[in-house]
Amino acid sequence: MSRTLPSRILVLGATSAIATAVCRELIAPGTHFYLVARSPDRLDAVRSDLLTRGAAAVTTRALNLDDVNAHAQMLSDAAVDLGSIDFALLAHGILGDQEQAQSNYASAYAILHTNFISATSLITWLANYFENAHKGTLAVISSVAGDRGRKSNYVYGASKGALNIFLDGVRNRIDRSGAHVLTIRPGFVATPMTAHLPQGPLFATPAKVAKLIVSAIAARKDVVYVPGFWRPIMFVIRSVPEWIFKKLNL
Repeated sequence: MSRTLPSRILVLGATSAIATAVCRELIAPGTHFYLVARSPDRLDAVRSDLLTRGAAAVTTRALNLDDVNAHAQMLSDAAVDLGSIDFALLAHGILGDQEQAQSNYASAYAILHTNFISATSLITWLANYFENAHKGTLAVISSVAGDRGRKSNYVYGASKGALNIFLDGVRNRIDRSGAHVLTIRPGFVATPMTAHLPQGPLFATPAKVAKLIVSAIAARKDVVYVPGFWRPIMFVIRSVPEWIFKKLNL
C-alpha cells in the first residue's frame, strides 16, 4: 500500500487488541505514536512492541478515559507531543454485562458512560481540532450491535447506536472542512473482551480486522463493517419487521 497513511498518531484505548493490531499496521519510517490507556504496564508492553517493529517514537499516557474532566489537557498534551495529530483512533469501550445492566441502573450507566458519554467528550475535542486544521482522520470503533437492539445486548447496543448517530452528525458537519470521520463497525472479534463467548465462524482475528480498518482509512471511507460480510447480515436484521423481530431469540 502506498504511503497515504498518517504518521502522527493518537490512540485512545491503545492496549485493546484491535488498537494494538492497527498500530502495527500503521508503522512506517517516521511514525510517531501517542498511546493512552488505563494500565501503565500494558502501555509499556505495547510501546516496546511498536518500537521493536520500527516505530520512530512512542509516547505513553496512563489515564482512565472515563474521567472526562481530564480529556482536554490530555488531548492538548498529545497534540504538542506529536507536533500535530494526523490521525486519532478511539478504541476505548466495554462490553459490560447485559443481565446486570437490565436490572441495575448503575451497571447500565457504566456501559453508557464509557461507550458513549466519554467517547462524546473525546470526539468533540478531536472533531474541532481536525475541523480547524482542515485535515486529519478521526476513526472510532463502534459495533454492529448498534444497528438494532437485541435482548442479548441491548444496553451495549444502545451505547453503540447512540455513538453511530453522533458520528453521523459530526461527519456531516466537518467533512467539508477536509477532515475525515470513519465509523468502524466490527462484528465478533476474538479479543479478551469476547473470550467468554463461544468462538464460531463469524469471529475474526484482530490482525484481520486491523488490515481492513487501515484499508478503510487509506480509502477515506465513511462507515466500514469489518469483516465486510457483516453489512448484509445487519441489513437483513434491520429489515425484519418488529412484530416478527420481537419474537426472535437474538
